[in-house]
Amino acid sequence: MIAVSRVAVVGSGVAGTAAAILLAEGGVDVDVFELKPDLSALGSGITLQGNALRVFDRLGVWEKVKEAGYPFDVLGLRAPGPEAQVIAQIPDAPTGGPDYPATAGMYRPDLARILADRATEVGARFHYGTTVESFEQDADGVDITLSDGSTGRYDLLIGADGLHSSIRAQLGIEVEPQRTGMGIWRAFVPRPKDVTHTDLYYGGPVYIAGYCPTSDDMMYAYVVEPAQDRHLLSPEQGVQVMKELSRGYGGPWNEIRESLDDASRVNYTSFTQHVVPDAWNRGRVVIIGEAAHSCPPTIAQGAAQAGEDAVVLSELLLSRDAVNQSLWDEFHARRLPRATEVVDASVQLGQWQIDHVQDADVPGLVRRIAMLVSQPA
Repeated sequence: MIAVSRVAVVGSGVAGTAAAILLAEGGVDVDVFELKPDLSALGSGITLQGNALRVFDRLGVWEKVKEAGYPFDVLGLRAPGPEAQVIAQIPDAPTGGPDYPATAGMYRPDLARILADRATEVGARFHYGTTVESFEQDADGVDITLSDGSTGRYDLLIGADGLHSSIRAQLGIEVEPQRTGMGIWRAFVPRPKDVTHTDLYYGGPVYIAGYCPTSDDMMYAYVVEPAQDRHLLSPEQGVQVMKELSRGYGGPWNEIRESLDDASRVNYTSFTQHVVPDAWNRGRVVIIGEAAHSCPPTIAQGAAQAGEDAVVLSELLLSRDAVNQSLWDEFHARRLPRATEVVDASVQLGQWQIDHVQDADVPGLVRRIAMLVSQPA
């Protein structure tokens, strides 16, 4: 007998959908509640490191991810300026192991669709436009009240509802994401033929300019600037700001800049960081993914860490016969130190740039995290 037979998941991002897939595969009755009215996903592209690809293989979607995305094994460094001189091409660490590429770029809505399709295939049910308004729990289960007024009882409630998690707040956890001082413009644009991997340009008018191919035809491009209030800008103004910020960068950026228009899905977000430093559960309610931790995308570990949360939690729930303190102790022992180290390193990389530190050991830090996440969670 497994620890749970009926589970409610709040949120349909990587963490929530991954947990739904694994639990439903294991015979658990799973309902996923998503506040958004449909599967639409904001944003343009996502960079997936090898350990994320290893998770997707465990979820049964790696072949579809590979088909829809753009895998590569090299990270390029270019100098700012009109010539965009190539400084180095560095083999990227294969953190998923030899069976996967080091990195893959992907259109974020495609990833959301693939994961949701897989969850539905194995029996999870999705309820869009609905979320958990409140809950009460006892030693044996959780009674939830939904935003449509209906109710239900579950053995476990998983809060995977993102940065501004309602479940985290309802648990009384006061940790909130904090801005790190950087903001990022992203756009979805046609892929220049000579872009076959991520290139990063450090310095110049902004902290970082870069891009990542997501398919044979498309890619996403980004510039990272000092964080500021950009929310009043119209989409058209956002396009113009991104064009201006990118003028200090040549090479493929010349073609990227010309392709930026209202169809590029230009969007702006601030980098944040947080880790709930103690237990991620209170009784039979637990938070995972960005509800429990967030980090800047400087090491591209957000999706990977969210997926690892789901893998570890599901493994424990399916291998134990009770939801007890022993289960939670093992969950936190396997997830909290690892997620904390990734968040701290991601923040440190950005802070070195903000502080204009010239002698920072960036290769050493990146190597240390690569070695950490190369080991399965």
